[in-house]
Formats: sequence, C-alpha cells, structure tokens
Amino acid sequence: MDHPVLELERAAMARWCRGETQGFIDLLDDDLVYFDPTTKSRLNKAALVAMYAEIEGTIFADRHEFIEPLVQEVGDAAVLTFRFVSWDKDGNALRWNCTEVFRRRDSVWRIIQTHWSITEAGIPDPAPYAP
Repeated sequence: MDHPVLELERAAMARWCRGETQGFIDLLDDDLVYFDPTTKSRLNKAALVAMYAEIEGTIFADRHEFIEPLVQEVGDAAVLTFRFVSWDKDGNALRWNCTEVFRRRDSVWRIIQTHWSITEAGIPDPAPYAP
C-alpha cells in the first residue's frame, strides 16, 4: 500500500487529467505556497485557486504516470517527490518534476508547498503511448 500522501496525490492527479482542478484544491492548506514555470512569482492559496478556476475543464491527458515517487515523512510533515509524464490524445508527452510538502493536522494531510518544473532531462518515457 502506498503512503496516504501518494494516494491523495494520485487521486487528485486522476481528476486533473480529466479536466477537474477541484481534486487539488481540496488538498490545499490555508497557508499554501506554490511555484511553477508559468507563474511570475510565488502564489498563495487564493491566487492558486483563482488560477485553477481559469483552467478548469481545459487540461486533459489520455494517460499519465508517476515515476519514482518518494515520500519522506518526518513527524507531521511529509515531502513527496516524483517525476510525472502525461500524454495527450496524439501521444505527445509532457514531463514534469514535482516536490510537494504536506502537513498532517488532526490526521488530515494537506499541501503547504508545491513546486512543479518542466523537465527535458532526456530521461526516456516509460512504455510509449499510442492512442
């Protein structure tokens, strides 16, 4: 069985790949901070939720895969790192690196820091995808 943090991430990402941003919004803690290559600066929760509202229903992936996920838990914090590949209907891949920090409060895990970066490291994709 996967760590609860990884299970939450997988479920949220499955929704994301169907165009639903709410799966991730449900995981955000109130003091969240967010970075990715499409933002000019660090975002707080309100700004990220607003950004997600703009893209709701526009992001789809026919297939996605978590590569080398690792959860490092220390007390009531857990750091999740993984590489992520998604494929569109034409078989084009988009590759990311992700680091997320979760905090456990009252037995509930929430994201307090998330950072996504595009990777073109030349690492081969898992099983090629042809629609």
